[in-house]
Amino acid sequence: MELSEKVKIALDETRILILGAQVLLGFGFRGVLSDGFAELPQHARYVDAVGLGLLVCTVALLIAPGPYHRIVEGGQDSGQLHRFTTAIADLALLPFALALGIGLFVGIEATFEDGTVSIAAGAVGAGLALGFWYGLPQLRRRFVGERERMITRSQRNERADTPLQAKIEQLLTEARVVLPGAQALFGFQLAIVLTRVFEQLPRASIAVHAACLFLVALAIIMLMAPAPTTGSSTQVRTPKACTR
Repeated sequence: MELSEKVKIALDETRILILGAQVLLGFGFRGVLSDGFAELPQHARYVDAVGLGLLVCTVALLIAPGPYHRIVEGGQDSGQLHRFTTAIADLALLPFALALGIGLFVGIEATFEDGTVSIAAGAVGAGLALGFWYGLPQLRRRFVGERERMITRSQRNERADTPLQAKIEQLLTEARVVLPGAQALFGFQLAIVLTRVFEQLPRASIAVHAACLFLVALAIIMLMAPAPTTGSSTQVRTPKACTR
């Protein structure tokens, strides 16, 4: 497989993961201010806060390859970019797996009110995620041929001459993938404002939430800016009439 293809696949995988992590993060913030959250045991609320922190770390890690590609590599495909993206994806899956386990724990705790069952459900969920995301790749790595490993090592310091059109397509794809997650997060934050629990928050927390709404709206505006700019700059050329 060519280096440019490997880089594209790695970036596409992180982009898809960003969407899921952002949606889960939005639901997590929404759940904290729901009426049933206050009825959870104190330990479950603390564990849920840890899960939200892990999701924030996951989103931050998964977004990192895009800015690295733009700022450090200047949009060029390179072996270093591929290694960075792969390492970030491997690292981000760990807090993601733990956050999924915590989500199962809180959900089962709220449903059955049984600490043993909820702990078992959370542990099984996190264990399955870690097994599929880390165990299976490590098991496959043992059976990878020496020729494939040599090809991978030879591409570590390789730099591909990425065409300008490919750079633009990758840049627009990154913006298009991050945009739906930002819009979903903005919608969840707007819905929180209309809950009764939100009115009971301290004034400082309400002010911070308002600032976050403005920042997310600003991010959405900036992410949507390339689309109308690209559309307005596109010209349709019509053939000239033949004259004799």
